[in-house]
Amino acid sequence: MPSPAPLPGPVAVIGASGRSGQVLCRALLQAGAQVVPVVRDVARWRDAAIHGAEAPRLADLRDGEALRRALDGVGAVASCAHARFAEAIIAATAEEVRLVLLGSTRRFSRWADRHGDGVRAGEAALMRSGRHGVMLHPTMIYGAQGEDNVQRLAALMRRLPVAPLPGGGRSLVQPIHQDDVVRAVIAALGLDWEQPRALVVAGPEPLPYRDFLGAVCRAAGVRVPPVVPLPLWPLILAAPLTRLLPRVPVVRAAELRRLTEDKAFDVAPMRAVLGVEPRPLVQGLRQTFAA
Repeated sequence: MPSPAPLPGPVAVIGASGRSGQVLCRALLQAGAQVVPVVRDVARWRDAAIHGAEAPRLADLRDGEALRRALDGVGAVASCAHARFAEAIIAATAEEVRLVLLGSTRRFSRWADRHGDGVRAGEAALMRSGRHGVMLHPTMIYGAQGEDNVQRLAALMRRLPVAPLPGGGRSLVQPIHQDDVVRAVIAALGLDWEQPRALVVAGPEPLPYRDFLGAVCRAAGVRVPPVVPLPLWPLILAAPLTRLLPRVPVVRAAELRRLTEDKAFDVAPMRAVLGVEPRPLVQGLRQTFAA
């Protein structure tokens, strides 16, 4: 069990100009941390109008030397970049730097794809390194500014008379609110990790996707459509047609495949190690659609 410890110096936030990075930077600054934004696009960072951080440091994660310069002198790294860059981040930081890296529960999917493969490779790199740090694997994240998971779903349900779902939407999901992901990252930064670790961060309990869809519709003020069970493959064949339909959100084949597998996780380690209690889905959706 890692022990609480003060932040060992400035915190570099990789991907600070992105959606999750901006939320994390604001939360760290509010908590009194010294924040070093590491970005690829300085103009985008300036457009975010986040005040109180150090001057942004420019780095492409594929450029090892630039990344080493950007991370020079920091005491901790919180990375919102894809987990496939974990090995590059490890190589660019001093041994004593505390690492908190964002992965994804896509690493547990039975469907092979580049995203999941990259997360698995990143976690393996952290475990091999023996470094003081953790990779946090969030489930589906909702509630962030600019996030479109639940908004796209609500928009689609406004257009469809029924909800055609593979297997009738019985597979389990366990979404987590963006603010709870940020709380988990900050909690992880405040722990002295004696060895590398991976932790899932998820909502408080799993529920069938059809119930999740109903909760999203109710929060968005949309009629809850009847669910029509369909086989997966006809839906995958029809998915490209959503690109041709006006005012209908695009549905991707990979999203449909993931609807056929349970995504249910034990959050007891998240609660015990990080001390983070995730908010109930109804509360999180209410906040999302009220924003």
